[in-house]
Amino acid sequence: MIKTIIVDDEINAREFLEKLLIRYFPNKFIVLDRCKNVDEAISAIKRHNPELVFLDIQMPNKSGIELFKEIKEINFEVIFTTAHTEFAIDAIKINALDYLLKPINYIDLLSTVKRLEKKRVQLKNDNNLRLLIKNIDTGSSGYKNIAFPTESGFELIKVNSILYCVADNNYCNIVCLDGTKTTLSKSLKYVEESLPNDIFQRIHKSYLVNLNYVSRFNKTNELLVELTNGENLPVSIRKKEAFINAILNKN
Repeated sequence: MIKTIIVDDEINAREFLEKLLIRYFPNKFIVLDRCKNVDEAISAIKRHNPELVFLDIQMPNKSGIELFKEIKEINFEVIFTTAHTEFAIDAIKINALDYLLKPINYIDLLSTVKRLEKKRVQLKNDNNLRLLIKNIDTGSSGYKNIAFPTESGFELIKVNSILYCVADNNYCNIVCLDGTKTTLSKSLKYVEESLPNDIFQRIHKSYLVNLNYVSRFNKTNELLVELTNGENLPVSIRKKEAFINAILNKN
């Protein structure tokens, strides 16, 4: 879920926007704080490290634009909210993701959310590509190509391009960072024993994951590991401790 902060001097506007997010995007946003002015927003941003800020432009004392003068590093997306179209040019100059005219309606909000999703996917793809380039052909790693047996012969696969491996009865599917999938005529256990154990970790009876591409571990409801491509894989209770230790020791 996208960590979000809402900044608006009008309590009705803050509550209305939050209700829209909860009603139409219940599993996409989590509102961490609601602020009535820029000073509160700055404190909330430092405290929560949000991914997205809905920011009212016209507020007493300090406008939303002034927030950018006081925060040196903007590492979150900004969606301006305003009742005045003339402020759109300010949003463009600051390179905000988008701006919404008040009163905010579902159609405009949906369009902005789609734009946000598209940008996040593009950013994730760019990061994956950079990571792939960094890991595959640096020349400093002893792990390069491994020949894996398939039904028709052998498949040469660069070890650091492997995202994860998943068992399929007596076969094993190797999923790579570029989305390709190779089916091997061997078990997951065979593949696990063929790969370097300092970067590959068994997280489930059916899954072997490349630790280089783990971006998040969620243990709130069910145990899930999120990979850099956005996929979520299950972590079994029996494998949880070993997985956590592997991540901690690796970093």
